[in-house]
Amino acid sequence: MYHQFEAERSLRPAGVNYLLVASVFLLTGMGLVTLYSSSYAFASRFYRNGMYFMIGQLRAGALGIVLFFVFSRIDLEVLRKLVKPLVVFAVIICILTFIPGIGDTRNGASRWIKLPGGITFQPSELVKFILPLYLAHIFDKKQERLDEFSAAVLPPVLVTALFFIIIYLQNNFSTAVFIAVNALFIFFLAGVKLRYFFSAIIMLLPLSSLLILTKEHRLRRLISFVKPEWEPQGAGYQVGSSIRTIALGGFWGKGLGQGTRKIASIPEVHSDFIFSSFAEESGFLGVVLIFALFGIFAFLCLRGAARTSLYRKLLAYGLLTMILSQAMLNIAVVSGSLPTTGLPLPFFSAGGSSLSVTLLMAGLIVNICREDTNYQARDIPRFEVREDAYVR
Repeated sequence: MYHQFEAERSLRPAGVNYLLVASVFLLTGMGLVTLYSSSYAFASRFYRNGMYFMIGQLRAGALGIVLFFVFSRIDLEVLRKLVKPLVVFAVIICILTFIPGIGDTRNGASRWIKLPGGITFQPSELVKFILPLYLAHIFDKKQERLDEFSAAVLPPVLVTALFFIIIYLQNNFSTAVFIAVNALFIFFLAGVKLRYFFSAIIMLLPLSSLLILTKEHRLRRLISFVKPEWEPQGAGYQVGSSIRTIALGGFWGKGLGQGTRKIASIPEVHSDFIFSSFAEESGFLGVVLIFALFGIFAFLCLRGAARTSLYRKLLAYGLLTMILSQAMLNIAVVSGSLPTTGLPLPFFSAGGSSLSVTLLMAGLIVNICREDTNYQARDIPRFEVREDAYVR
């Protein structure tokens, strides 16, 4: 007589990587405190309410925490089945930015849509989550057919190109390039042939140069980066002020709320240049702490996703790259190491869309890493028992 035993999940430990969760919430908490300190004087002066930016950020943070917990528990296979509708939704919502009455145009850029209650949302932030989800799904599904360009490589190329074009037309060149480059990283991880990358580089280099040269503000930023003294009070003013502010922080920093350069020296210090305000007040030690937290977050993600399926691995690494590379690019720009872009610092910069979607992506990463610590029944060998003999 045969008896079949199937191992249950309770036989091996299961749970959340709490250190990974802690790194996310520490970054979020530090970001909120830094935003309050850096934005209060500016908001009081121009909006007569020192909490103007904090109120919106707290709302976005509350929504983001809800999304974090939802996506840290959601069934990834169910989410995978929704990938095509999500791509269609992302395309539609990005196009809505161009429709009068729905889109919100600022300084010639159509990057936002209006929501009830005077709230605005930036659809390109959502693409940072949906595009990696789609690419992980399609490359896992067609892993055995990567040699067939038209069947396995062309569809994700077209979807990535579509998002690039729409976001570029929103006058958001830096985000369009950022999303495309991160998509190429997922292509590489999936095992797409290198000859396709060389072909893409040959086509994209002249195209990128043309896109930069056709907009005056992009060209001015590039010249100011190469030659900072060319326009010290113009295109190079913000970066120059940011570098001086970071230097003033010294080793220990001036102390929370004690920074002075944030008051009038750095335009939009609460947004893309918030790192300089943080560095002035927390000093070298605070900068090391930020790098350490992002490093811990990255290490735990890489370790947690390493032994999962290809789909989960590509998704985790794609989302991690979106968060981590954006943080590194922002810090590089603020410290004068790269030309100015419009990319915010994840968890820190003012912008509800960025904070909510970043927490959503972090929740999904926690979910994937939980799949590594949860040992499913299918992962444990089955045994058949026949009286006195074990047959595997």
